[in-house]
Amino acid sequence: LEDQLLGVVVAKERPDLAEEKNQLIIQGAANKKQLAEIEDQILKVLSASEGNILEDEGAVKILSASKVLSDEISEKQKTADATEAKIDETRAGYRPVAKHSSIIFFCTADMANIGDMYQYSLQWFTELFIRGIEDAEKSGDVPTRLKNIVEHFTFFLYINVCRSLFEKDKLLFIFLLDCRIMSSEGRLPEEEFSFFLTGGVGVTGKPVPKPEEEWISVKMWGEITRLAAVVPAFADLPADIVKDIKAWKAIYDDAQPQKAPLPGKYRLLDNTREMDTTPFQQLLLLRCLRPDKVLPAVNDFVEGTMGRKFIEPPPFDLPGSYKESTAVTPLLFVLSPGSDPTSALLKFAEDMGKSNDISVISMGQGQGPKAAVLIKEAVTTGKWVLLQNCHLAASWMPALEKICEGIKPESADENFRLWLTSLPSPSFPVTILQSGVKMTNEPPRGLRANMRRSYQLEPIASEAFFESSNKPDVFKKLCFGLCFIHAFVQERRGFGPIGWNIPYGFDDGDLRISARQLLMYVNENDATPFEALKYATGECNYGGRVADGHD
Repeated sequence: LEDQLLGVVVAKERPDLAEEKNQLIIQGAANKKQLAEIEDQILKVLSASEGNILEDEGAVKILSASKVLSDEISEKQKTADATEAKIDETRAGYRPVAKHSSIIFFCTADMANIGDMYQYSLQWFTELFIRGIEDAEKSGDVPTRLKNIVEHFTFFLYINVCRSLFEKDKLLFIFLLDCRIMSSEGRLPEEEFSFFLTGGVGVTGKPVPKPEEEWISVKMWGEITRLAAVVPAFADLPADIVKDIKAWKAIYDDAQPQKAPLPGKYRLLDNTREMDTTPFQQLLLLRCLRPDKVLPAVNDFVEGTMGRKFIEPPPFDLPGSYKESTAVTPLLFVLSPGSDPTSALLKFAEDMGKSNDISVISMGQGQGPKAAVLIKEAVTTGKWVLLQNCHLAASWMPALEKICEGIKPESADENFRLWLTSLPSPSFPVTILQSGVKMTNEPPRGLRANMRRSYQLEPIASEAFFESSNKPDVFKKLCFGLCFIHAFVQERRGFGPIGWNIPYGFDDGDLRISARQLLMYVNENDATPFEALKYATGECNYGGRVADGHD
């Protein structure tokens, strides 16, 4: 794959070299063919000659001519080989990009082990790679240009893959990507990564007796002694903890141990002392002491090594996904409980002037043939088709796969689009997953990201709605408050029973109706009717879902 991607990047960056290399390959093949023909001719002359070959004037002439031609070809081939060696040397300068890209392809392909719907083909990746090269910042200096390609393509791939991942898997993906890149550059030892995954299972720990402290469990002490055996930087860790129990208990009791400075020589590397630790080694230590804080620590680790933009996945972007698609690439919404992208799609269809040209069919028993007829008609007329809940028509999925394979760019209207929605399902066709544009539409993690998304949803995103209040100051402040509350009730779900006893499916519909009521109440009353707003939003729209007394 590395060689294949090297060919792609050289063809884009140095088409002259690629062309010259191809010519040399053709010339080399022609030279070999000619030499083989000469050998055959000599053998034929030798076998046909009778008596002393030196007396056969015709044979001697043929042999002499063959010798001259053979020498000429050998000389040409020597020149070609020397030129090819020079070209290969120049090509080798582009190898770091190819190596980096092959690593991140396999990392992306491995996501199929996490979920059925996370399927990505090499063809899709190569097309993305070509676009990444074209869009990266230009530079006359080759090392700078290569750095620009690597940085731009890594982020470009991250955006495209994140679009199709559920929130819970986005951090996992970028953390894996980060670790693979660091490993390939020799910045992350294999034994450290292995310890992070397994806790050093199968390793014999250092024989240091466990201190008689309640807060140090047998499991924790086992991991600490194994960490001391695996990572040289922590060789004295068990003894150091025994020496200074009080300082280590302070870390254990800290509300944010991932941000607290570690005692003694274990603080973060500042290049002034030999025994300080790397950010990844800090993760290993936290894994032993406070495994409950590994997730926020991984978030900080990725931000520190790759940059903040890699921990803020882009919000749901329907126009962006549409631009990525063509008439032959289906667009698939991967559903999660409580998410329904239909209203967003119908609004988008209206914006694109397709509100009368979109057919919606909810899949289920007996709906397959109807869907097939709709698709067949839409392919030629340039209409859109939305098949909802494809997971309910598992038996019809092979037929859908055949239909999609049969849609050819030369016969399909360029405005045609096939939109699909499905819950994750093992029966969904892999070819559609690999070639289509996949999207998830979940509330993002974190208040900030959630509120940004709320401002991009209908009706708040519509200027006609947002600017229509007769009391704009009051309405915009209350709208901000509403988006905050919406993010707040959704974010609490991430804290298990500490957040809500029952994980309620608060969704975009609750925000939509509350925003419309807010506009109505503000416009129709001189003073803001807070009691009415609290009742409509708190008791009805959101509170209507709440079934637990404590919640």
